[in-house]
Amino acid sequence: MALKHKATVMDEKGMQQALRRIAHEIVERNKGLRRIALIGIRKRGVPLARRLQAYLNEIEEFDIPFGILDITLYRDDLSQRQDQPEVHTTDVPFDLTDKNVILVDDVLFTGRTVRAAMDAMVDFGRPASIQLAVLVDRGHRELPIRADYVGKNVPSSRNELVEVRIQDLDQAEQVDILEKAPE
Repeated sequence: MALKHKATVMDEKGMQQALRRIAHEIVERNKGLRRIALIGIRKRGVPLARRLQAYLNEIEEFDIPFGILDITLYRDDLSQRQDQPEVHTTDVPFDLTDKNVILVDDVLFTGRTVRAAMDAMVDFGRPASIQLAVLVDRGHRELPIRADYVGKNVPSSRNELVEVRIQDLDQAEQVDILEKAPE
């Protein structure tokens, strides 16, 4: 499938500002960080969660528990995929029981990734609450899931792809809208 660049909706500075604002919202909503744990959803949710952890630490010096979640085996489309999914490591080195878990991802679209992440988290305890932080909410939900913290709402069509690029993984730092080229 051929894609063409339609627009850049967030640059490096915009991404930093969005994550800093989300960090302040998390502290305010949770009245501090004492019961907070951060979990990044592989792949781009992990570096975003690490950055969020650093911004939270600037606000309140506190060692926030941090985990990495791979949701591959919890996806509801495994039987529909022709290729074998690549399973990565999940690393949640703490009990989630009674924690307010902030689940971090790059883009919220249909809600299916978040549903899979919530299913996976049950293996690590029963959190007091699960809150969702996303850099971009593009709409088109198929499940009744909404983000608690959103960096930017980006209305999009189903014919478009919202691509988050992160320096650590992509050697670029921006959010682009790509359009599927007509076949």
